[in-house]
Amino acid sequence: MSVITNPWAQLRRFTAARIALGRSGVSLPTAPQLAFQLAHAQARDAVHLELDDATLAQDLAGALGLPCIRLHSAAPDRATYLRRPDLGRRLDPASASTLGGGRFDIGFVVADGLSALAIERHALPFLRCWLDTLAPASLSVAPLAIVKQARVAVGDEVAQLLGVDLVVVLIGERPGLSSPDSMGLYLTWQPRVDMTDERRNCISNVRPEGLDYDSAARKLHYLVAEARRRGLSGIALKDDSDDAAATLDVQANFLLSNGSDT
Repeated sequence: MSVITNPWAQLRRFTAARIALGRSGVSLPTAPQLAFQLAHAQARDAVHLELDDATLAQDLAGALGLPCIRLHSAAPDRATYLRRPDLGRRLDPASASTLGGGRFDIGFVVADGLSALAIERHALPFLRCWLDTLAPASLSVAPLAIVKQARVAVGDEVAQLLGVDLVVVLIGERPGLSSPDSMGLYLTWQPRVDMTDERRNCISNVRPEGLDYDSAARKLHYLVAEARRRGLSGIALKDDSDDAAATLDVQANFLLSNGSDT
């Protein structure tokens, strides 16, 4: 049976979404069906992949010149982590005991989350982009904390123990059928254990095929500056960086009411 082409096929060059796949009778053609099965397998593999934290710590320390601390959540293994989200939100006792108090303006927690692949691919180039080009020189940066079997909230405990005013958690997001390696950034002002999610700001889908490193770094730069200036984060802090730029552009080009529009 021949494949009937979907008339929207030309739109596929603008998106990775599965649109305009055509059909063969009432079924998908063989090639899109096989591609779907491959994407599903890649997403499952990303969820179960173990983070090579030793290699990551070596790469981050060497490239960024910051000390790295390797930690572990209270979930002892990947299977437990997937069944018990609560254990991924806290450090195990051995890891917690290694963190001494200090005082830092900002700290970064690198967590495997649901896609260690995302962290292995994107954590280093993103951090290099932000630290090299946008990080204010006056900011004191805590040692990088790499946490295995971790959820977003584990960053609160790490930051509280390290004495960090503002924490940014880099974490592998839940894989999708077109993005097994998407990284998320979660920013929290004055983090503490048992803090709830409305106190966080999220920058999602950080990867070259999504939100590129430079754009994500600029969004983070804006949120860090505003969080420190206003002393808050979460639903009370909106990312207005794009709106501000658009407003400036409109004001520069719009004919204001000065008699020229009458």
